Amino acid sequence: MLEIVIAGGWVMFPIILCSVVAVAIILERLWTLQPRRVVPRDLSRQVWDWVSSNQLNHQHIQELRSNSPLGQILSAGLASRQQDRATMKEVVEDAGRHVVHELERYLNTLGTIAAVSPLLGLLGTVTGMIKTFSALTSGGPGDPAALAGGISEALITTEAGLMVAIPALIGYRYLRGRVEGLVVQMEKEAIGLVEALQRKQFMDTLGRSSNPTAAQIAAQNAAQNAAQNAAQNAAQNAAQNAAAGGGR
Repeated sequence: MLEIVIAGGWVMFPIILCSVVAVAIILERLWTLQPRRVVPRDLSRQVWDWVSSNQLNHQHIQELRSNSPLGQILSAGLASRQQDRATMKEVVEDAGRHVVHELERYLNTLGTIAAVSPLLGLLGTVTGMIKTFSALTSGGPGDPAALAGGISEALITTEAGLMVAIPALIGYRYLRGRVEGLVVQMEKEAIGLVEALQRKQFMDTLGRSSNPTAAQIAAQNAAQNAAQNAAQNAAQNAAQNAAAGGGR
């Protein structure tokens, strides 16, 4: 293996560096983009249990924000749950953009490696062919060792570049697709939370408007007592007037 690297010339070293970085990015993103780490299964149900039982507090929101990428989006919506629908939706979308940016971290680097590696192989091909023609011009066609060195460098670097570019491109496409799928799931969960919060807020407002408050009940009782007292006074006055008229 070392002989092959040496025979490929100096272009092999940036190709090897690209391969190491590509493997590191693919492994790190595969670990980070696991669905159970990005979109926990029972997180939305737990959040709704807090909201429906009126147990949601600042500590729960902080725990939710540090739980997962989906938790960051849901916590942003819960923090602005007292706002109107448009404001809450804007806050959730802004948090979602930040989360997507984190999920796509290093993917541009991986895509760059997939695009640059074949070019590095092509560069090695060019340098190898330059060495071959230089050997032809200096030593003539009777030196097969000199010709073989340049040709082998050209072939080795081309193969090495393709061996790095193909897996890197596959990994890039796969990870990009996984990110898009996770984003769709998070959007669905976030929209469901916004709709549920709006319905709960509407029902709470409707319930408060339909249930009289203590002040309203006291005012109604006072009005009823006043009406009863007025009716009793009127009846007593009428009876007294009638009695006085009969005496005359």
